[in-house]
Amino acid sequence: MSADRSGSRPALRGLYAVTPDEAHTSTLLAQVAAALEGGARTIQYRNKTASPALRLEQGRALKALCDAHRAALIVNDFADLALEIDAAGVHLGAEDGAMALARQTLGAAKLIGVSCYNRLELALDAQAGGADYVAFGSFFASRVKPGAVHAPIELLEQARRELDVPIVAIGGITIANARELVDAGADALAVISAVFGAADVKAAAQDFACVFDHSGVAP
Repeated sequence: MSADRSGSRPALRGLYAVTPDEAHTSTLLAQVAAALEGGARTIQYRNKTASPALRLEQGRALKALCDAHRAALIVNDFADLALEIDAAGVHLGAEDGAMALARQTLGAAKLIGVSCYNRLELALDAQAGGADYVAFGSFFASRVKPGAVHAPIELLEQARRELDVPIVAIGGITIANARELVDAGADALAVISAVFGAADVKAAAQDFACVFDHSGVAP
């Protein structure tokens, strides 16, 4: 992690690994540990099927693991959970609650990321409202969200010119298409299946980390 524009919060760079829905905490921790060992800089805890009790258990365990690797843990959707486990921040979608409420919950020192899909105007509004990063996608067909809206790669180039906050690309990202997203302006790549669905999670994470090593973007 490195300092953002204000120097007060961690900024996002490199592989941003998003967890799969996994009911077994021990399995989830083993997968995330491998991704961190491979070079993931940020972990987003996302489990759409977990009960509140399981989310708390897994969130606490992931926070300890990320702390040990000096990586940031972002919680998908739940600002209250991010607050309870002292995560680095929260990621919000279009239906995940107002950013102002999340900021009130978490305070000024935590990261808030916002999904902006294929709409630059949402990103400009989010930046003006105090978002610490924005995410665009889906850039490619996604097994996790097969019905997601499509974002053109040219959007990253335009966003890079007009935004000051870090830009995360998501959606169907593989090692074969990762470089063009980084070259177009993505600061971080949010990846689920191509990392956690790989036979060797650590090796898959290392491959993505190498994209940033040779892109001119600091990992």
